[in-house]
Amino acid sequence: MRVMGLRAARAALWVALPAELALVVCLVGGVRITGAVLLAAEALVLVVLALEAAVMGPLYTARRRAGDGRRAAALSAVRTVVPVAVRRLTVHELRALHSLGVWAVRRRHRIPEGALPFSYTEPQTGTMWAFFFASVLETVVLALVIPWPLVHLILLVVGVYGTVLIVALHAACVTRPHVVGADGSLRLRYGALFDLPVPASLITAARVERRYDGGGLVRVSEDGVLDLAVGSQTTVTVELAEPVEFVRPLGRRGSARTIRFHADDARAAVAALGWKPVTLGRKPVTPVTPVTPERTAPSSTPGPPA
Repeated sequence: MRVMGLRAARAALWVALPAELALVVCLVGGVRITGAVLLAAEALVLVVLALEAAVMGPLYTARRRAGDGRRAAALSAVRTVVPVAVRRLTVHELRALHSLGVWAVRRRHRIPEGALPFSYTEPQTGTMWAFFFASVLETVVLALVIPWPLVHLILLVVGVYGTVLIVALHAACVTRPHVVGADGSLRLRYGALFDLPVPASLITAARVERRYDGGGLVRVSEDGVLDLAVGSQTTVTVELAEPVEFVRPLGRRGSARTIRFHADDARAAVAALGWKPVTLGRKPVTPVTPVTPERTAPSSTPGPPA
């Protein structure tokens, strides 16, 4: 019974949100809406709220009885009702928009003292700006061509938001680079979509290896190889002593024992991890002192033979 209620709550949420958004856009655009439509919309909102409360109430009460605080119990109830993909997409967008402010003040996100950041945006920068200019051009053209005020307003809002989101995604990648810690640990990131910390004790080898593989951003092969590609390419391969678990952008979990990722300066990233860029051997971190041979006294002139 609880499962049916949960499914009904999710279905009602998917219906109510687009309907309310369309109603708000119509009101802003100056469209006259009859009282019956407004009454039906308000009734739909009340029904959805009641259904959400009926499903989340027992969940909240159960978590409170289990010893959770009010905030933890409320978050647990929300996580149960709202699909994980919706929650993660919302968080990703908010973090990307926050990155715009971080980018504007020329800062980076959580770079510890003594750590080294490594950018990865070079293969995609041209593509992102091409998308940006195409989005701006599309928004302007549609604003000039479409004569209907309501449709014009809707497309204008969507176009402007899409343009801002493109810049925000690029800003998230710029402000959230890969990080090699002072202890040799590795933190792999892709904007606000992916974040994977790798302890230094698990890294057994690192090398420069440029690979061009098609596919999505995060891919895992059957033999436990994680590809975090940028522009369909990776430049660094890291081998681990044991698999590490990670979370994909939409919430699915996986594990990998070999990680391939892109860094704009692959040789510097491998060297920062403490490995020679061209071999698998550990690079000793000791100062190299030039060796100068000592000057010896000239040999004496040999005497006449006896």
